[in-house]
Amino acid sequence: MRPLIGLVLALLAALALPFAVYPFFLMKGLCFGLFAVSFNLLLGYTGLLSFGHAAFFGFAAYVSGHVMKQWGLGPELGIASGVAVAAVMGLLFGLLAIRRQGIYFAMVTLALAQMVYFFCVQAPFTHGEDGIQAIPRGKLFGLVPLDNMYALYYTVLAIFCLGVWVVWRAIHSPFGQVLKAIRENEARATSLGYRTEHFKLAAFVLSASLAGLAGATKTLVFQLASLTDVDWHTSGEVVLMTLLGGMGTPLGPVVGAFFVVTLENYLAEVGAWVTIIQGFIFVLVVTLFRRGLVGEALAYWTKHSRNRSRSGASLPSPSA
Repeated sequence: MRPLIGLVLALLAALALPFAVYPFFLMKGLCFGLFAVSFNLLLGYTGLLSFGHAAFFGFAAYVSGHVMKQWGLGPELGIASGVAVAAVMGLLFGLLAIRRQGIYFAMVTLALAQMVYFFCVQAPFTHGEDGIQAIPRGKLFGLVPLDNMYALYYTVLAIFCLGVWVVWRAIHSPFGQVLKAIRENEARATSLGYRTEHFKLAAFVLSASLAGLAGATKTLVFQLASLTDVDWHTSGEVVLMTLLGGMGTPLGPVVGAFFVVTLENYLAEVGAWVTIIQGFIFVLVVTLFRRGLVGEALAYWTKHSRNRSRSGASLPSPSA
């Protein structure tokens, strides 16, 4: 019952937070939290380090912004368009990169992402360095006006919960167990008869689709799609978020995302020093908390529970 009670309390807190905290700050954290969760599916559960995940996040943002502003489609179709394009990109990138491993896989994804970045610099519909601005939010399904701050927040929260549920369902399925086996020992998984390349490609496409969902949602919130979204710095940030929160934990990347967003928000006045502070914190966490913030907390809780159960078992029974 404890996980269920914790989940209900977290949901109630999320529903009440916009009345106490600036909603746009929360929505930015939710968007990047979903982005980090999608990346964690690839790195934490499949063992694939991608340095080009910003390509899916940013290009989906551009597509969604263009569809909503130029074609006049609703937000639901704009987001769906971004997710569909990100899924196709994930399939194409995966077919090219999935046969590589380790640093070679990371470099291939980085090179492909840089190609997307330079395409966005030159493509007419992206408007170069100006980006796509003043994107209309419209009404969700023609009913919910997203110009209302609270309606927008609860829409973003619903999208975030949907994305997290998809990842949770994937990692707790037979598909997710095969991904974990590939992460631990791909040769052994192959010897058991699994076509590991197909599983890795499916994980890559699912991760890219959810990254596109995060990017499209971010465009809806800030009414802007820019080159920053497809830049390699964004790919580096999502790696930082995942490692800080806890790689291979369900909600660790969300904690890492809110941690990084909070740093950027409250340390904006110091300018470039934000990057230095982030680097220092990253080195500190990697050195002292190898499992990340949430990973270390879970490990401590597990160890404490085992010790308590052992001490309880060692006590003599009343009959004795």
